[in-house]
Amino acid sequence: MGGRQGVQIGAMLLIAATLGGCVERQIRVTSSPSGARVWLNDQEIGVTPCDARFTFYGKYDVRLEKNGYEAIHEMRRARTPVHEYPGIDLVATALPTTVSNTVRWHFDLDEVAERTGDPDTVLGELISRAQEFRGNANETDPR
Repeated sequence: MGGRQGVQIGAMLLIAATLGGCVERQIRVTSSPSGARVWLNDQEIGVTPCDARFTFYGKYDVRLEKNGYEAIHEMRRARTPVHEYPGIDLVATALPTTVSNTVRWHFDLDEVAERTGDPDTVLGELISRAQEFRGNANETDPR
């Protein structure tokens, strides 16, 4: 009976080894403050903090927008981890487990310098600043 049990155990191990695992890749985007709408390569993925699955490493076009804050639009790179290098990736996908990689990107949003408000108030403030600027310019004019 010992030989038969050995064959059964060996068969189960062989089946487990051939099932293989999977590789999960995701990008996690956070921002300060949170609540910014996020686009990766012109595809909306959600509001920070948010996650998106991806299939390739490389450059991504990232855009964040939130009312009252300057929009951010820049390129970011998802770097390939060692377990995804050619050859090693075959071993990683053959393991009977899940291999995961999370690329984390954080963005600090800056408040908009001028907030929109009542047009008359904004116009009045603009004229005041212009007059102040003109006064300062006349004081420093060497003529």
